[in-house]
Amino acid sequence: MINLAHEMEALAKRLAEAQRLSVEDAIRCALEQQAFTTGLVAETMRPVRRRMSIEQMLAVGDEIAAMPLLDPRSPQEIMDDLNAL
Repeated sequence: MINLAHEMEALAKRLAEAQRLSVEDAIRCALEQQAFTTGLVAETMRPVRRRMSIEQMLAVGDEIAAMPLLDPRSPQEIMDDLNAL
C-alpha cells in the first residue's frame, strides 16, 4: 500500500468527485493517461474509455434536472397557454 500525503489524497478525492469516479478509478485513469503520454504504454495498450456507471448516469440526470428552465414565464402562464390550445 502507498501512503499519500494529505494534500495528494485531497487532490485525488477532488479529482474523483469531479469525474464522478471512485478515488481508485480516478487515480488509475490519471496514471494510465500519464503512462501513455510519456510513452511507457504503446498506442495499442492505451486505456479504452469506460462506460458510465448507473450512479454516474443518474448524477448527470440530477444535474440536468436541477438546471433552470429556458422559458422565463411562470408555470401558471405556461399552463394558461397550453390550455388555450
